Formats: sequence, C-alpha cells, structure tokens
Amino acid sequence: MSVISIGQAVVLGAVEGVTEFLPVSSTGHLKIVEGLMGIPVDDDSVIGFSAVIQVGAIAAVLVYFSKDIVRIVSAWLRGLTDREERYHHDYKFAWWVILATIPIVLVGLAAKPLIKGPLASLWVVAGSLIVGSGVMWVADRTGRHKRGEDDTSFKDAMLVGGSQILALLFPGFSRSGATMSTALLLDLDRVAATRLSFFLGIPALTGAGLYELKDALGTGAGAAPLAVGTLVSFVVAYASIAWLLKFVAKHSFNAFVIYRIVVGVLLFGLLGGGVLHG
Repeated sequence: MSVISIGQAVVLGAVEGVTEFLPVSSTGHLKIVEGLMGIPVDDDSVIGFSAVIQVGAIAAVLVYFSKDIVRIVSAWLRGLTDREERYHHDYKFAWWVILATIPIVLVGLAAKPLIKGPLASLWVVAGSLIVGSGVMWVADRTGRHKRGEDDTSFKDAMLVGGSQILALLFPGFSRSGATMSTALLLDLDRVAATRLSFFLGIPALTGAGLYELKDALGTGAGAAPLAVGTLVSFVVAYASIAWLLKFVAKHSFNAFVIYRIVVGVLLFGLLGGGVLHG
C-alpha cells in the first residue's frame, strides 16, 4: 500500500508547483505539509515522491521558456562551428549557464552526506528561511535595479549560479531566493534577476531531478500518486512562473520577505511544540 494517497499527492503536487520557483523554499514547505498530514517525512518512499514530483515543476519551466531555450541552445550549437556566432550574447550566455552550474554540482557531490544528513533538519530549514529573508530584504533595498537581461555578464552568471550552493547546503534558504538576491545585489532589475534565476536553475534542477528519479521510481510511493502529484506540480508551477514574472515587474520582494519570516517562526513553533520533528 502506498504511503501517500491520491488526495495527499494533489496537495503535495500543488505545494511543489507553487513554491519551487518562488523565493520561499519548496523543500521547507513540502516537509511542513507532509508533517502536518502525518506523512513520515524521512521515509524513503516520501523522499522519492518529492524528487519525482519536482520533475513536473522542472518540465513547466522548460515548456514556459521553450522559445528562449531553443534560441539559446541553437546559438550555442551554431557557435561551435561558426566563429561569427561566438560574438552573440546567446552563445556566450549558454556557456555561462554551463560553467555556472559546475560549482553546485561539485559541492552537491562532495557534501552529499551533510546535505542528506544534519543539514536536512527542519531546524536548519526554519533558521535558513529567516536568515534568507534578511538577505533578500537587503538585496532588494540596496540593489539599484538598473541593469536588464541583455546587460548580464560572465561574472553575473558565475556569482548568481554559485549562490545556488547556499540553498543546497541550507534548504530553507531557497534556490530562487539565493539567486534572485545575488542578482539584485549585482544591480539587475527584478525581472532580469528572476529570469536569470530560472535559466541558471534549469541545468541544476534537471540534473538533480533525473539523478533522484532513477531511485525514486523504485520506492513504494505508488504509481498513481506519483503520476497525479507530478501532473499537478507541472500545471501549478507553470501558472506560478507566469504570475511571478508579472508580479516582480511591478512589486518589490517585501511580500516574500514577510512571508518567509512568518513561515520560519511558525516552523520553529511547530518544532518546539513537538507537532513536527526536525
């Protein structure tokens, strides 16, 4: 019998879809919701389920940015044989994304015991949510928001891509939160920071999802809940991406800062009260 029901799969798929690309920590939210629904968060089947439904969210970003991805990949392929193409921004940007992914891959492999062990604690998630909120608030306040997507450089890509390590080591920090905050500190405007976060996250998220997928499919989560959770994750993530890009075009990140602090404090309360176990 599956440890996750169809109804629970719908809820978890929606949570994954909403939080994967918003700067609020999908890992933290999934663990909180699983705990509140009485699902054993440390069960291998549950961990595998979370890895599989993440693939739905990854597919959503691939579909949403499909035209951009095709354009960038095409420019990169042309540039491998055409010297003139190598002066185009898309060709350079493709290389920047590839190179900016290397640090998180190396750290992920080297620190896997820590990431799967003590750093996976909900206490770490709660603290990281709050600390990450402070970083985001400072970045949004001090960044000059004067540079657009076409102004990004190799330095920007490496620094923003490298910041994903923060979320890898401290799950509550949020990959989106770390990358967007770094981009804002580099004076990119909010839309450029958000889009750069998406593009730099594609290789890392896709690689991590496929890596976990091979083990996750062999768990006892159940084929039906896996399929439902992944589909819901895809649909909700697609809508979430569209909403976020429109939101940041006209608003600051203050709402996310406040929300993260509230969730972090709530999580500390649930852990301290014994409702959840970290």
